[in-house]
Amino acid sequence: MIRNCLMSFDNIIQRHFLGIKDLFKAPHMSLLRVSRASKILPFSYRCLSTTETSKDLSNYLKAKISLSGPITVADYMRTVLTHPTSGYYMHKDVFGVAGDFITSPEISQIFGELLGVWCVNEWMQCGKPSKMQVVELGPGRGTLAYDLLRVFCQFPQMKDVVTLNLVEVSSKMSSLQYEKLVGPHQLSDSANKATPKLDSNNSLAYNHGISKFSIPVNWYYKLEDIPSDFTCYIAHEFFDVLPVHKFQKTERGWREVLVDLNLDLSSPNDFKFTVSKSPTPASVCFQVDENDNRDHIEMSFESGAIIETLSHRIAENGGFALIADYGHNGEKMDTLRGFFKHQVQSDVFLNPGFADLTADVDFKYISKVASNYVDIFGPTTQGSFLQNMGIGVRLKVLLQNVKSELHKDLISGCKMLIDPEQMGERYKFMSFLQKTEKDYTPAGFYSLGN
Repeated sequence: MIRNCLMSFDNIIQRHFLGIKDLFKAPHMSLLRVSRASKILPFSYRCLSTTETSKDLSNYLKAKISLSGPITVADYMRTVLTHPTSGYYMHKDVFGVAGDFITSPEISQIFGELLGVWCVNEWMQCGKPSKMQVVELGPGRGTLAYDLLRVFCQFPQMKDVVTLNLVEVSSKMSSLQYEKLVGPHQLSDSANKATPKLDSNNSLAYNHGISKFSIPVNWYYKLEDIPSDFTCYIAHEFFDVLPVHKFQKTERGWREVLVDLNLDLSSPNDFKFTVSKSPTPASVCFQVDENDNRDHIEMSFESGAIIETLSHRIAENGGFALIADYGHNGEKMDTLRGFFKHQVQSDVFLNPGFADLTADVDFKYISKVASNYVDIFGPTTQGSFLQNMGIGVRLKVLLQNVKSELHKDLISGCKMLIDPEQMGERYKFMSFLQKTEKDYTPAGFYSLGN
């Protein structure tokens, strides 16, 4: 049972949404971005072209393997995605129709609004702390962060409470986020340095700004650099791009799958998978549940480390987290894949640096890591979460306040978010709360009823 003092969330949503409906008549509240929804594949829309960068990155990897031997899949993935000059996320805008894929916040503004209401509701349930930092991991273009701030500003008591802190390693993406949230600006020199220095406020942020909603925004390279305060953590499509190690069950036990040079001249690839003949540092650390019947497992130790840091901070300093990603509950095996020119690319060695690499998030593993520190809710499907948050109520309000020619786009955008055949089942939501003796379930993880 939820807290006795909790109002019906259905009423909360209707009261807050009806209170801000005039906002959506304002010129800056464009609804046009949802019109792209019908052109989007279920979870990705890819559009890329290759350049010499791919060849340069391939040569770098070949030299590295020639010098030190086969590398882990995690090393390969990390390099092709975040190499400082040639990494996939480092040298171009990969989001949106003109980029490589579109995420839920780009499909419909309602997605970000509902997450904003979720943050406000959980802040209220925590007793309305006088200060709260909202930390988004991997904020993309800043679209979700923008929608969150827009919602926060409709609650007068929230405006002086919130500081937005973004964790972003790409200077290109940081620039796009700054422009979206603050305005035109060139990143300071410190944004291009490997190690940010403490500023006059003892902050390790590499960039600062005041958002268009008068809420402070800071940029950090690492979660560990952010002050340890009461925090709302948001991770939307963040963990799926973190490097994974791959392990194969063999007659000699579990062995790590590595990346080696491909000497087959008839192959278009410079690289190939190979199974290590002896234990590796990662395979020594790798522990599998005795009831797990899989013969191939992907594990992101980097995700585990971030989850442990995040959940420990919630336990020590208070707060909550919302994780949204496509994934599974510990049953899938080989999910690593690439995307190139609108297509799933099962061969992950093609077009390094110009094809996205991603692997499904193992929510069972995440839960196991976090369970010692926080209360865990989910995973539940995106469709269920958004319907439990009142997506139908919000859509109804918007349809009453926009021109009729926009109705089709709004409806199709919402359908894409919740339809089981599109994004509704594939994407999952999970929440962390500070451990408590009270019997409480966060919004979105229980049905509102009729």
